[in-house]
Amino acid sequence: MKNPLKAYENIPFLNSDPARPVRLQLEYLHPEVVMEEQKIKSTIVLFGSARIPSPENYAACQNRKLAELTPFYEEARKLAQIVSTTCQTNHECEYVIITGGGGGVMEAGNRGAKEAGCKSVALNITLPHEQEPNPYVTEDLCFQFHYFSMRKMHFLLRAKAVCIFPGGFGTFDELFEALTLIQTGKIKKMPVILFGSKHWKRLIDWDYLAETGLIGPNDLDLLTFCDTAEDAWQAITAFYA
Repeated sequence: MKNPLKAYENIPFLNSDPARPVRLQLEYLHPEVVMEEQKIKSTIVLFGSARIPSPENYAACQNRKLAELTPFYEEARKLAQIVSTTCQTNHECEYVIITGGGGGVMEAGNRGAKEAGCKSVALNITLPHEQEPNPYVTEDLCFQFHYFSMRKMHFLLRAKAVCIFPGGFGTFDELFEALTLIQTGKIKKMPVILFGSKHWKRLIDWDYLAETGLIGPNDLDLLTFCDTAEDAWQAITAFYA
């Protein structure tokens, strides 16, 4: 008779329903331990669509409306360069760019950090249509998640600002979760920066929400609208001045 497997070596058991709490704990613990080892003290979060094409893929994009959003890729890339070169040192890593690790805006963020010779983090997620990590992520800081809840928690654990670029349902989910947590005092107040003033003001009538009393008038102060990387960085530095 073979020796029985230890519980932590028994992969079918670890993948079973009763072991779900263990898997959740591991998804919390693994990124936390690695980021501590890498001396990552704080992060700047970049959310946005994986579908926005890079300048290299602009011509191949068949949806012309989507192709028109390519400048946001460049602004995300530029913001990552500015933040990374300003804040990362050999001893402490402040304001490290953290993205979802996919394409589009996420790729632009990791790309800008890499081009600046700096670290960046990716919190990738297993999806039915497989999302592969983009090639610009710092290898030791690329994490694969199964649970959205744990992934979203890690996005905000060290966050000093959340930068939201145009995106779909996933981006809305991340935006409104961050706003809800700040509004209810569950996390500290931080800049929530919406890139593309015209885009976001056409998409959502923020003033109407306040006028009807569905949100408080002061809740509008949680939002900062920016159109350039320089404006966003100025908003972040002014907030913490």
